[in-house]
Amino acid sequence: MTLFESGHANGAVSLKELLQGRIAHARDPGLTVSAIAERVAVGGWPGFLDLTVSQSIRAVRDYLEEIRRVDIGRVDQTRRDPEKVGRVMMSLARNVSTHVAATTLAADAGGADGSLDDDTVREYLAALERLMIVEDQPSWAPHLRSRSILRRAAKRHFVDPSLAVAALGGTPERLLKDLNLLGLLFESMVVRDLRVYTQSSDARLKHYHDNTGLEIDIIVEAVDGRWAAFEVKLGTGYIEQGAANLLTFAERIDAERCGSPAVLGVITGMGYCYTRDDGVAVIPVGVLGP
Repeated sequence: MTLFESGHANGAVSLKELLQGRIAHARDPGLTVSAIAERVAVGGWPGFLDLTVSQSIRAVRDYLEEIRRVDIGRVDQTRRDPEKVGRVMMSLARNVSTHVAATTLAADAGGADGSLDDDTVREYLAALERLMIVEDQPSWAPHLRSRSILRRAAKRHFVDPSLAVAALGGTPERLLKDLNLLGLLFESMVVRDLRVYTQSSDARLKHYHDNTGLEIDIIVEAVDGRWAAFEVKLGTGYIEQGAANLLTFAERIDAERCGSPAVLGVITGMGYCYTRDDGVAVIPVGVLGP
């Protein structure tokens, strides 16, 4: 479930309308950093709606434990070491919302015997994808006016950020002590919600990354060619940085061949929804809907 479906977002700003170039202004929906940490840890599981926060976190951990010990072997009738699977999921959780390579995950997840085999990690990731535990975010390949070289690596995500929290043994309280990690998990939550919202717009979710280090967190591309670009920033203090990235990115895109973006927006954790003087929209996650 998205924040809109669970009642934690009011849907005042529609993704479908954003793709049509219409940007609504909206009041602060009232989300706080503490509330976001809680939603990240609890996740969007319909079956957990009547549970307390601690019960929901325990239930997600139990589910991940079942995946590690039983389900990952059943998916293709291949025996896999539960301890190694657990270490790979923990490494993936530490690197959520990044372009981390299988080789890096293999080194990070290695135990006393050294790194795991790269191909073994790739097999684990493929099995987890089949179980709908992880879902990568592919890169976008636009036509560029600049000489920048596009990077093709996908971004790594669990299908719900609560799975990453569970893999790390986290809680909302612990996330609030590591705002860098919370920011990555917040981005993953926004990706989760937009994946759902794009279904009603016949669109797909991608990201942009080039050899100069410029990254754009989310590209929403509709089948008719319309597209929008978003940076995700948990704190309002990073809005300026996000807007600057978007404007630099827009200058590199060949609009004659790709079309102009329907919207450039910074999705934040809190605050008002408004359009800046430079045309970049600031959109708190609590107002987003399909």
